[in-house]
Amino acid sequence: MGVICCIDVGGTFTDCLVLDESGELKEYKVLSTPQDPSLAVMNSLEKAAASRGERFQVFTKGIDRIIHGTTLATNALLTGKGAKVGLITTKGFRDVLEIRRGYKNIRTTMFNVFIPPYQPLVPRHRRLGVEERIMYSGKVLVPLNEKETEEAAQKLKEQNVEAVAVCFLHSYGNSENEVKALETCKKVFNGVYLTASHEVLPVGGEYERFSTTVVGAYVGPLLSSYLDNLESRLNKAGCKANFLLVQADGLVQSIAESKRKAVYMVESGPAAGPSAAIYCGLQTGFKDLISIDMGGTSFDVCLIREGDIPTTHESWKGDERVAIKMVDVRTAGAGGGSIAWIDSLGLMRVGPQSAGADPGPACYQRGGTEATVTDADVLLGYIAADNFLRGEMKLDSDLSQKAISALGKKLGTDSMATAQAIFHTVNSFMADQITEISTKRGYDVRDFAIVSGGGAGPVHAAGLADILEIPVVLVPGFPASFSAFGMFTSEVGREYVRAYISMASRADLSAINSIYRELESEALQAFASFQIKPEQVKLSRLMELRYAGQYHQVEIANIPQAVLEAKDLDGILERFHRRHEELYTFNMPFRAVEILALRVKASTPNPPIEMSKIEEGGADPGPAFKGTRECFFSDQGRFVKTSVYEGPRLRAGNEIPGPALIEEGTTVVVIPSTFRCVVDRSKNYILRRNS
Repeated sequence: MGVICCIDVGGTFTDCLVLDESGELKEYKVLSTPQDPSLAVMNSLEKAAASRGERFQVFTKGIDRIIHGTTLATNALLTGKGAKVGLITTKGFRDVLEIRRGYKNIRTTMFNVFIPPYQPLVPRHRRLGVEERIMYSGKVLVPLNEKETEEAAQKLKEQNVEAVAVCFLHSYGNSENEVKALETCKKVFNGVYLTASHEVLPVGGEYERFSTTVVGAYVGPLLSSYLDNLESRLNKAGCKANFLLVQADGLVQSIAESKRKAVYMVESGPAAGPSAAIYCGLQTGFKDLISIDMGGTSFDVCLIREGDIPTTHESWKGDERVAIKMVDVRTAGAGGGSIAWIDSLGLMRVGPQSAGADPGPACYQRGGTEATVTDADVLLGYIAADNFLRGEMKLDSDLSQKAISALGKKLGTDSMATAQAIFHTVNSFMADQITEISTKRGYDVRDFAIVSGGGAGPVHAAGLADILEIPVVLVPGFPASFSAFGMFTSEVGREYVRAYISMASRADLSAINSIYRELESEALQAFASFQIKPEQVKLSRLMELRYAGQYHQVEIANIPQAVLEAKDLDGILERFHRRHEELYTFNMPFRAVEILALRVKASTPNPPIEMSKIEEGGADPGPAFKGTRECFFSDQGRFVKTSVYEGPRLRAGNEIPGPALIEEGTTVVVIPSTFRCVVDRSKNYILRRNS
């Protein structure tokens, strides 16, 4: 295996991790370039080449694999900057997208006097119905009216749409009519992004399927253009690496497949974070984890039990339903660049607005004037203005003071009190997000360890742990490139799904076995196109079930690979009842069970990461001691003299009591007096609460 590069494009910074043949891992961080994100990717590779003392093209030719994650699709969806989309659907059903099962706007509360109406991604005049009808069984009741389809496509062409989604009823049972409609659209359009629901989500539930397909069409042109541009830049640089992208389910896939199914790139970057948390947990002996990634723009949090990455089919992005399987990561607008403001009640709020990479926080000296979390961290002494990003980027604390003082005047407080309020407010907000996915789901957060990632994460993690009374905080060796690090452990693969709707008591086992074989054959053919042999592919069967009359389904993994028999189905049903009780604290074994879909996960695991270890040392961290500076700690309610250590000079076994700071090149680990830190061989910082 040659050089592997994992690159994560965030809203503020682009992270690049390079693992070479010797097992040495190097981290490179550059400001993101929102106008052309591919430029920041190339900048990060150029920075890596310069650090290694190699000419750029020599370095790029030596790269064996690039794994890439990006928030481009997510940001386009949330900011309303996607493509102009047209929808061709079954006549009489063009309003399924707008009716959306009667859901109200999810971003409002019961206290709102006026609830704004939902604005679908495709307005009604671009949703056109054509004559066709397929039954849930797959029987063609009404063939596609190809003349109407061509007329609908012409109308959409006249409206200059940039993408077209084809969504027919029950296409999961038979894709014949959607395939014909796509062929017609290809004849009418030239260069327009085309997608169909049977390709994206071939399962029952017309609203979920329609919405997910339309989201893919909405972000598809932007994503395709970005990937084309990035591929072109890499080719010009002589890079012939195997280029893979992180999908929403945490697996990685080829560029061609990612373009074809663009909706799977929603939450691409954050999906890799939990993999990094599990890797850190395995090294330190923890399986129950709360993975947090606090970057410059957002805060991502995921609850991990028994070392398993949780997934969900119940995702909403903004007001849009995205029903593909995704890593269950909760994202909120809280990062280093999040802007502090005063609401109508005169209360301090932080985010979701962010200063981003341009202009960035006030201290970046790029034109930002509003107070941000990073500005507060600078004033409180946690971030040294002269040592940000290894000194490559100088910060101006006077600009932070000016921005925070302006906000403080509105509150009637001085700049230091205002900075403390910003720090406490953002920590409290993030603690609430953790409570949502833990305490409110029946878990005691004190039974978990926080794994802290992101450039701002280690600064705030111990403060979060104090609020929630969590006893352990783990900071991995490369926290500022948390998601990028998770990409090293991501598997190449995808899931294949086929709807099979039947009461379990009447299930046709021969049909189920046939579907599983077809899905596995399709998977092996896809991997063969990557020159991956069948024996290198790991196949796993899954089944989605629910109680009759329920709305939500439960996924059961590890379905036997052999030919299923009646006794196997009985065992699956027993596991379903147990799993339902684990998830919802009750089960109903007396009620009939319905099968909804069959899935096959096909993947080829990455080889184990062989990283170099740091040297052993005693408990005394003295050789890494850098000096002291005044920092504010809320547990003491004042500024105190705080020991500062250089992270690269610490050795395994070093123990650091709080209050203290550990300065890494791209972040700072803040250790309050309530914690004590130990360094392990893998350069993980393990913070344990004092007894």
